Amino acid sequence: MSKADKIKILCVFGTRPEAVKMAPLVKALQASDVVDCVVCVSAQHREMLDMVLDIFDIIPNYDLDIMTKNQDLAQITTKTLNGLMDVIGDVMPDLMLVHGDTTTTMAASLAAYYAKVRLGHIEAGLRTHNKFAPYPEELNRRIVGVCADIHFAPTITARDNLLAENVRAGSIFVTGNTEIDAVAFVTKDDHKFKNDMLKNFDFAGKRVITMTAHRRENYGKPFENIFNAVLRIADDFDDVEVVYPVHPSPVVQGSAQKMLSNHPKVHLIDPLDVDDLQNLMARSHLVLTDSGALQEGAPYHNKPVVVLREVTERPEGLAAGCLVLGGVDEQTIYIATARLLNNDVMYSDMCNAKNPFGDGLASQRILESILYYFGRTSQKPNEFNT
Repeated sequence: MSKADKIKILCVFGTRPEAVKMAPLVKALQASDVVDCVVCVSAQHREMLDMVLDIFDIIPNYDLDIMTKNQDLAQITTKTLNGLMDVIGDVMPDLMLVHGDTTTTMAASLAAYYAKVRLGHIEAGLRTHNKFAPYPEELNRRIVGVCADIHFAPTITARDNLLAENVRAGSIFVTGNTEIDAVAFVTKDDHKFKNDMLKNFDFAGKRVITMTAHRRENYGKPFENIFNAVLRIADDFDDVEVVYPVHPSPVVQGSAQKMLSNHPKVHLIDPLDVDDLQNLMARSHLVLTDSGALQEGAPYHNKPVVVLREVTERPEGLAAGCLVLGGVDEQTIYIATARLLNNDVMYSDMCNAKNPFGDGLASQRILESILYYFGRTSQKPNEFNT
């Protein structure tokens, strides 16, 4: 097939979470003989993005390189929007793909709309129905949903959210989440950690808690509450060690160093490559996180998750029993975590809960859905359904 006859797809992403979830899809698109795949990164996160590109061996065709020190949401939005207008004019794609709910994703969706380019939204339909929780992600994904022409919903719940917003049923494809595709790719029983501390860590003799906390809505008092709960857990359980890869945000770094750096059982380390992070979770006892992606990835490893947020846009995990809401109050976080450390039956039930987020085949379903949408096949792909 000549290049002119292929479906030209422009994939846009800019942060590490986006890159992790888009990487297996990019690889699937690149392997297709029907698709001409072009990659553009905003580099909203520079170093953390590059880690993922290296692991998955993806070389962007365009790099906006927008990241600046102490950047704010308005700067990210305007730089991404302006840069992408030029890229779209150069590429002239048949379809632009964006992922999730970052500011890069929102700005890219506006660029596609302004340029009258068809837009596909990966991980469509997640909702909390509170525009400030998470912030700015909830409003970002609603904006993308309005701009999108094709909606790749990871679950039936996400599809139902879209239908409730009067999105046309024929434009929605239930695919599973590409996070599971990526996690399966990088998780290995014989993984060798690159992080020096993890190389010699006593995973067999300790109950390790992997923790991440970085969300903007948790800045200030919520961070204090989270960190105080973690200090109490470390004090009260002799065999527990907490490993916290700290996000590079100056706000997160400052809070974490101030409150946690002096405790001998709380280990603050640099952000991890996606393979180190996933294999750390695989060797951990449980996970504390305010990350959306880790809520999906940890159940793949059969690890219970205490969600450090008041609400989650992933209620499937709560219903399946692999997630529990800890909130952002010190006492509720402590109680939720202590129960899992004290109650073997509850812990075992959460470990054995079925992962509702994916089966590792989401990228292939998305590719097949695109081919169906463009009339290259008459066979509509089967939906992901747990």
